[in-house]
Amino acid sequence: MKFAGKVAFITGGSRGVGKNIALALAKEGCDIVIAAKTATPNPKLPGTIHDAAREVEALGRRALAVQLDVRSDESVERGCKMALDHFGRVDFLVNNAGALHWRPLTEAPLNKFDLVMGVNARGAYACTLHLLPAMIQQNFGHILMMSPPVDPKGAGGKIAYAISKFGMTLIAHGLADEVREHNVAANALWPITMIESYATINFGLGGPAVWRKPDILADATLKIFGKTPKDFTGHALIDEDFLRAEGETDFVKYRCDPASEPPKVPFDFKIKVGKI
Repeated sequence: MKFAGKVAFITGGSRGVGKNIALALAKEGCDIVIAAKTATPNPKLPGTIHDAAREVEALGRRALAVQLDVRSDESVERGCKMALDHFGRVDFLVNNAGALHWRPLTEAPLNKFDLVMGVNARGAYACTLHLLPAMIQQNFGHILMMSPPVDPKGAGGKIAYAISKFGMTLIAHGLADEVREHNVAANALWPITMIESYATINFGLGGPAVWRKPDILADATLKIFGKTPKDFTGHALIDEDFLRAEGETDFVKYRCDPASEPPKVPFDFKIKVGKI
């Protein structure tokens, strides 16, 4: 229980990668704030903040379900205050909430640009802004962006999305220098393969043969959060590369299809929604 007494605030924590990370942290003793939009059941998109909170509590940890829209300043400020008032601290922030729109510029109107920027870059900035003072005060914290290394070649065919995701990574790079002295880390993490999630399923991004389980991102997150913040910060990490450097050798366990090793798809790959 290496994270006993710690608290994690996870955006987009009601399902998919976010919930997987929440449960992995809970198994290691962490109390969890499930911060996401879905508070009532939706037959088209299973999972609510309350469902995820109950799963955390079933593991013997405390959970707080917070309905939060990262695009709303009022919602973010209120949600972060609720978490700090309830638990007295937040040690880990996982900026996992995400919006997806992969289209060339001429097929990405401004409302889609505003959507991905509002959820991805601005949402991550807002949550960090409101939780960082508490981390500085307690002289401990890890902030993790679910975003890729900055590579201009990756923008083609998905410019709006790339700007929003690279923006998250730039927050991590810039913040690392600003708060290292306070023993607060800021890093980014990204998968080298497609990950099984409602996004990949609903947008038709391949199938089990090309997906890995979200467990790989959860395991990488545990490794990152297990490090002393001031000594491990400012990195833009790829899940498999990072885990190999940490001594992991078995990646078969992360396959969705046991008979198929998913192909590596760096951020600059070209894809049409519905195909791979």
